[in-house]
Parts: sequence; C-alpha cells; structure tokens
Amino acid sequence: MVAPTSPRAGTRNRRRPHGRPGHRFTGAQLTVLVGGFLVNVGSFALYPYLAVLLRDRMGVGMEQVGLILGLGTMVQYGSATVTAALAERLGLRRSLIGALLLYSLGGTAFLAGGHRVGFTVAGILLISAAGSLYSPAYRSYLLCGADAGQRPRLVSAGNAAGSLGIAVGPVVGALFVHNSGGTFAVVTALYLVVAVSHLFLRREPVGEQTPAVEPFRRMLHGMAVLPFALTALTFYLNMHFYQYLAVYAEGRMAAAFYGAVMMGYALIQVAVQPLLANRVGRARYPVVLAVGFAGYTVGMVALADGHPVTIAAGVAVISLSSALLFLRNDLAALAESKRSATVTFGQQRLAIGVGASLSGLVGGAVYGRFEEANRPSGFWLVVAVQCVLLPLLLLGAARWRRRATATGPSPASGRP
Repeated sequence: MVAPTSPRAGTRNRRRPHGRPGHRFTGAQLTVLVGGFLVNVGSFALYPYLAVLLRDRMGVGMEQVGLILGLGTMVQYGSATVTAALAERLGLRRSLIGALLLYSLGGTAFLAGGHRVGFTVAGILLISAAGSLYSPAYRSYLLCGADAGQRPRLVSAGNAAGSLGIAVGPVVGALFVHNSGGTFAVVTALYLVVAVSHLFLRREPVGEQTPAVEPFRRMLHGMAVLPFALTALTFYLNMHFYQYLAVYAEGRMAAAFYGAVMMGYALIQVAVQPLLANRVGRARYPVVLAVGFAGYTVGMVALADGHPVTIAAGVAVISLSSALLFLRNDLAALAESKRSATVTFGQQRLAIGVGASLSGLVGGAVYGRFEEANRPSGFWLVVAVQCVLLPLLLLGAARWRRRATATGPSPASGRP
C-alpha cells in the first residue's frame, strides 16, 4: 500500500476512517461503491451478449467463441493473486485508476474493432485483466481503517453495489442489442467517468497492523485454506445453476420471464446481504454453511420440477443462500488469513475461478448426458446431491486434518 504523505495526514486518516458519527460511509467509500456499481453495469452490459457479438463479428463457430471467452475468464481469475499482490505494492487508489484505464482501453478496442479479430480479442483480454486488478483493490479500499466489527457491513455493501450493477447491466445492453457500437460507446464512457471520479480519491491510510508486503513468489502464502476451499465449492455449485439454467429454461418459460427471474436473483442479494450482514458476521461459520448449502439443495430440487413458478422459487432460494455463503466465506477468509485484505481478496477471487472452471468442465459434460437422454431435470437432482455430500466431505477432511495436526508427535516426545 502507499504510505500517507505525512505522519500527520496518516494519523488524521486513521482517526476518521468512517467519517463523522452517524454517517454510514465516507465520501471516498461512497465514490468507490458507486464506481463498483457503474463498472459492473458496463461489464454486464457486454458479457451476456459477447458470444453473439463475437460470432456475428468474426464469422466463426461457437467452439472458437468459447475458447476466446474461456481465455478471458482465465486471465480474469487465474491472475487474481498476481494482480492483488501488484495492487498491494502500487497502492489501492493507483490500482483502481489503473484498472479503470484498462477497462477504458478495452472498450475503445471494441469500438475500433469493427470486424477485426485482433481488436475484439484485445478488448476482451484488456477488460478481463482490468477486472482482475479492480476487484481486490475495490473491496480492500472499502475496508481501509475498519475493524473486524465493521467488516460485515462494508463487505456486504461492496457486494450489494456489484450485484446491483449485474442486475442493471444486461438491461442497458439490451437497449443496444442491435447496435453494438452504441453499447461499446456507452460502456467506454461509463469506465472513463468512473476513472475521472477516482482521481479525487484520497490515498488509503496505512494502519499499524498492516501485514508486511511479501515477494510475488509467496502470493499464496498465509492463505486461509478452509475458506478458500469452501469458496471454490460454493461457486462450483452455484455456477451449475448460473451457466446451465438458461438452456434448461428455454421452452419452459418466456424469455422475458426468465430475464425477470435472473434480475430478481441479483436484486435479492442486493437487499439481503446488507440487511443480514451483522447477523451473518456474528453467526458461527458451520451454522451459516449448513443453512446455505441446505438452501442450495432445496433450490436445485425446485429447478428439477421444471415449472416456471418452481424454477423462480428455486432461483430465489439459491440467491438467498448465495448471499449468506458469499459473505460468510469472505469474512472467514479475512479473519483467518495472515495477509493483507487486498491479497486475501485476490486469493478468494482465485478460488472463485477454480470453482467456476470446474463447474464448466464437469457440469457441461453431465448436463450434456442428461440432455441426450431427454431427462435434463435429472441434472439438477445430481447437483442437489452434490450440495449435500461435497460440503460434508470437505468439512470432514478439514476436521480430520486438524485432529491429525493436533495429535502429531511433539518434538519433546522422542518419537520420530
């Protein structure tokens, strides 16, 4: 992180990390929250339509489009620990501005691309790299100066702002679905506006308890292993729903109704996480995990019914469960990690990438088998069984590992 310009300035910042009494957020935090919302509006105005845009622009099959999008996902999530460590060195304000410039360059590449493959691929990679740098810096900046008791509110606020952007973005994209140039122009303008606003952010204060910056080769050192594994598992299960529900819903519900259901998925998280943040933060980790994964199980079973109403109910239950699990996993990682919040969030983002990638590899093959057998509802029952068994297996393995470590021979025992 970047040190304050003077000891006096650093002291002043540490004394007032959250503004005057009675104010929920400082001006800087509100600026970053609004920025996180707008960045996701821009990104998710593009993401749902990228496959169509790429196919129409490049004239290639969906297999090649999938490879390009997969490369973007790898850049965005696979580099998360590297970009988080970079943000720790550059400072959060500089990292946010740098990421927004990358976003803007990506939008400009789309604008300039026309039918040129190189510009289109460059735009995807630039936006993916920007997301990898922006996410840990954004979430860490919100926590500057916060103690453990304030984390649930601030983490949930950051998540809610992002989820609201995810809900609004596809609507903005739909307005320009037949005018890709208009989409790229609006998105690029959004990124530039946010970048300019972040130029006026103050540098983040450095607290006395800030962990030392470690070399890049130790990016994974000090990781909170169990929260990392549970985050990967959470997104592995969640992305089965997120990636394959659209295919399953086709022919079972109207496209407009499906769009409303998925917007509801995001809006439920926007509403629920801030409301339950303090309770989730105080609750025991195993209790939240039990409730969250039980909700996933119920939601997946509801999807298997195939009726529009039960699909909508299943999506609502999955959204509620996701709100609990996403927040509690992050809070557990922050509490157990030995690294800065920036690096911890980068490690958590890597876990998301691992889970999402596994879901794509495993879920696609399994769904294809059930679709070939003309029994796609069976896919959701298989996922529901995993929602029960995999958390139990993971927690059981973690408990066994702790016991094995605790009962291991001590140096003074004289045994090897």
